[in-house]
Amino acid sequence: MKKLILDLDTGIDDCLALAYALGSPEVEIIGITGTFGNVQRDTGVQNSLALLDLFGRQDIPVFAGASHALQRSTFDVQEASALIHGRNGLGNVQIPKSNRQPEHAPACDFLIESAKEHGENLTLVATGPMTNLAQALEKDPEFHNGCQITIMGGALTVPGNCNPVQEANISQDPEAADILFRSGTAITMVGLDVTLQTLLTYKETAAWRQIGTPAANYVAEITDSYIQAYGTIAPYLGGCGLHDPLAVAIAIDPSLASFFTTNLKVDLSEPFRGRTIGDEQRLNNPHKTVKVALTVDAERFLKEFMHRVSTCLLYTSDAADERSSV
Repeated sequence: MKKLILDLDTGIDDCLALAYALGSPEVEIIGITGTFGNVQRDTGVQNSLALLDLFGRQDIPVFAGASHALQRSTFDVQEASALIHGRNGLGNVQIPKSNRQPEHAPACDFLIESAKEHGENLTLVATGPMTNLAQALEKDPEFHNGCQITIMGGALTVPGNCNPVQEANISQDPEAADILFRSGTAITMVGLDVTLQTLLTYKETAAWRQIGTPAANYVAEITDSYIQAYGTIAPYLGGCGLHDPLAVAIAIDPSLASFFTTNLKVDLSEPFRGRTIGDEQRLNNPHKTVKVALTVDAERFLKEFMHRVSTCLLYTSDAADERSSV
């Protein structure tokens, strides 16, 4: 069984990615690392702890990572993020707080040590800014040790969702993403090219409510707020994009997508700061390090998504009936 680490900025689609992973028998989650992005880092870490409690997985440790981008000293949540994910990152739905605390070790140390221990048997999926990964690379340039790294981020063949060239996760720390792409590490990029082809509607959240567990009811309520937000910002889609869950799904089963293999960089200067694009200096280098997902079997993915998330949501606990703020 593959070992899995999720690097999350825990908002709504991170919540769904976590549920997908917990419902996947092919992988064992050995830890979650937290970063900034959809919310402040500490809010995201507490969301991860609370969700793990809700899903009955208090055994999974959570590690706090970067609280801001490499070249900044602070981080402010963007208004667009607050609109989409709510001020608390979970659609302003109040789920029970966790009594647990994050581990003492920093996230980058956990990443390095886990890669050393598990090597090719480790899968790492990053669904927020790439800062934790960049910090691990700066501390140990060989930290990946052959592990599989998949990121949710970037846009190669479609416009960005922050501006015409900039995708949100890359925009939060372009330098970190550029370090990752230029490091020579093998990366699978699951970007807007495919994630906006995978959509969830109120039909699916209604099915979760029929499960009847507290976890199912909470996640349905959280996801309904996400669908509602998408109805405001992108009504032409007809649902909400399953960005982070698709990255987890492709990491587990690459046959869900087809790929274009290349060498990427991130533009760090205006007017195209944050753009993910081919690296002209490595255009003719036969060693290609990034696999970019360009097509996806959306129907098969959605079927798998509903099955695996629903499996996770079957868990029930008396504690989950207590409503309190996250």
